[in-house]
Amino acid sequence: MKQKQSGPLKWVLIGGSAFFLFVMLILPLIYVLSTAFREGIQVYIEAVTDEYAVKAILLTIRATVSAVVINTLFGVFAAWCITRFQFRGKKIISTLIDLPLTVSPIIAGLIYVLTFGRQSALYPYLQKLGISIIYAVPGIVLATIFVTFPFISREIIPVLTAAGTDEEEAAALMGANGWTIFWRVTFPHIKWALLYGVVLCTARAMGEFGAVSVLSGHLRGKTNTMPLYIELLYQGYDYTGAFAISSILVVMAIIILILRSVLEYLGKKDREA
Repeated sequence: MKQKQSGPLKWVLIGGSAFFLFVMLILPLIYVLSTAFREGIQVYIEAVTDEYAVKAILLTIRATVSAVVINTLFGVFAAWCITRFQFRGKKIISTLIDLPLTVSPIIAGLIYVLTFGRQSALYPYLQKLGISIIYAVPGIVLATIFVTFPFISREIIPVLTAAGTDEEEAAALMGANGWTIFWRVTFPHIKWALLYGVVLCTARAMGEFGAVSVLSGHLRGKTNTMPLYIELLYQGYDYTGAFAISSILVVMAIIILILRSVLEYLGKKDREA
């Protein structure tokens, strides 16, 4: 039985939590939106429809979609591999998946600079093939993928581990092939975890700054994502423009938060059914 909590301690905890959330989350969001619209709706529209702003938004969407698609495939394959097969080096792979969570994004960006930059042994071959990674869009996509690839696999692995292999083995004994087993048996177990991981991956990809900053070169209109463009505007004392673009990220974050809550509710209802 749950112990009933009453008295002043309950309200102190509630009040402390609400105050912390208001100061750390709600108040900054209010300030962002109020500053964005401070000079009027017309100035706001001009800021978010500026040529460079639109390019930054499109590049952010491009990098985010690329990261989500690739990490979804990687996440499913990695989770399947780790939970369904026994092999040497399994713990090493599992540890490496968590590497982006422990390495600073700045370090990740520097790693790619050393790997694909001018001083790299790969650079002459990339140059011959006409492939540019550093200070180009592919580098931004690679950095975004790197910092986000643990999210989906780490949501799926616990679910597959808890589900076990009994149903899949029974389906295999009945003659089902691997593809049928995945879609009819495995996927129903992981669908909510997969969608939840996609939401987390999307949120992280949109707000990535460190690794992308190192690899982008800050080329306006070419390699500036939304966070980089916001920094550029802020350093140029264009506070209205900076907060206007920030408000778009805020709206996206709110949408993602709503999606996450909906997925949690649907997943809970599905498990109870």
